[in-house]
Amino acid sequence: MKGRIKIDTELCKGCTYCIDTCPAGVIVIRKRFNKNGFFPVIARHLEKCSGCAMCAKMCPEIAIEVYRNDAEKTRKVRR
Repeated sequence: MKGRIKIDTELCKGCTYCIDTCPAGVIVIRKRFNKNGFFPVIARHLEKCSGCAMCAKMCPEIAIEVYRNDAEKTRKVRR
């Protein structure tokens, strides 16, 4: 199973809970701040994403959406 994540950088406050939780090291801190003055996270190594959704479960701002590719269809993982 392969996954991908979508991060809303304007909602992200850069708490890094997702970085600490991601077993594959997909997420990193961005070097530019967002419109709210936070350094948000971004997905840097998408090829490593398994779609486990641990990042989305840990995000207090609900800024991360996870999608899993099951066989031939892609579905959104509910938080």
